Amino acid sequence: MKLIKDIFKKRSKYAKKGDFGKLFVVGGSEMYTGAPALCALAALKCGCDLAIVAAPKRAADVVASFSPCLISVPLGGDLLSCEHADALAGLSLRSSAVVVGPGLTKESVVLRAIDGFMKRVRLPCVIDADAICAFGKYKWGDGSLNRFIVTAHRHEFFELTGVDLREKKDKVREVERAAKMFGAVILLKGYVDIISDGKRTILNKKGNAYMTKGGTGDVLSGICGALLARGVNAFDAAVVGAYISGAAGDAAASVHGESLFATDVIDEISGIINVNL
Repeated sequence: MKLIKDIFKKRSKYAKKGDFGKLFVVGGSEMYTGAPALCALAALKCGCDLAIVAAPKRAADVVASFSPCLISVPLGGDLLSCEHADALAGLSLRSSAVVVGPGLTKESVVLRAIDGFMKRVRLPCVIDADAICAFGKYKWGDGSLNRFIVTAHRHEFFELTGVDLREKKDKVREVERAAKMFGAVILLKGYVDIISDGKRTILNKKGNAYMTKGGTGDVLSGICGALLARGVNAFDAAVVGAYISGAAGDAAASVHGESLFATDVIDEISGIINVNL
């Protein structure tokens, strides 16, 4: 894939930490502790220099246990809340892109907290999982700047737009319409991924039915976030992110089949990138 070659060029011998991105992941809750860790690990596998995860304390502690390569910042309480806004805004200043949503839950206090944070951040951002509900409610896009990637499956697309894709024959048109409406790149996950910024649309046929396993969506958001963090524009980041995630999933499925884990997909990321260089 030519875009992969364009993005992952040979690094200068003078490169330093941060040149290839610092990703800030906001996610996790008392119950959903692994999602932000999977997101951050996928970002590191995709070449991101640093992955910082801010999460409620129990989730942050679990994230820290995943790998010593992850930076984990514990927040008070069991859920994200508005009292965390200052801390989150400060942490985002150390980063070049954001992923928000994995494992946060859709509690009303969480949605308000996401809104408060996003209104203070001007970085490129992947809006994933539970944060998609907040995006649909509060609409942070201005209709012109595509600095957001929304990674949604069919039900999340319904939460965002009110459109039930099961009742629509032309799904591509609906995704294009939503992208224009929200001023964002929409990455609709499915048997064939549909990626659109409202003007350009790409279909991604990589991926397989074994990727229904929990956590694979967090892997995708981490890959897309890593690409945003290194300066790739939102549309190209979504296209390449979907390709790498799907191809890594295909490689993992060829080995593990029904036993595929999201971590197996992460393990295949490096091979997919390197084989395309």
